Amino acid sequence: MTDRDTPHPAHIRPPGVTDATVKATGKLSEALETVEQARGHLYAFHQLMGRADLLTGEAEELLREAGHEGIADRLAAEIIGRNIAEGRWTFQLVEEFDDGYWSDFRSFEKHVRDELVAGRRHLFEAEMKEARRTHGRRHHEARPAEEQ
Repeated sequence: MTDRDTPHPAHIRPPGVTDATVKATGKLSEALETVEQARGHLYAFHQLMGRADLLTGEAEELLREAGHEGIADRLAAEIIGRNIAEGRWTFQLVEEFDDGYWSDFRSFEKHVRDELVAGRRHLFEAEMKEARRTHGRRHHEARPAEEQ
């Protein structure tokens, strides 16, 4: 048996940690992963809205060139550069999210892992991998060669 046949120590349950604790910390980590995914969508929204505002500016110019000054004036006054939420552009939403909810959630999840499972990450998944892989078979190793 080689080192690659056993999980890295960082992926082994500490002594005394119960199945219920592994399941609970795994669920909290899954929730954080979902928040991370939502954060990615928030950044995509931020970039898309910025691009949309620039495109709207181009549309304003084209409307003026086409002789539609009144519509271009309204577009410039009502839509271009407008806040998407009360007093905020998207960069402000991103900053508020990052500095508040996202940072607090990450800190809380890490604190729970530190307190309950010696800071280990992905224990639930690591144990699932051990249960599902075919031990001793190529491409079913417990860990990569560089983790010897």
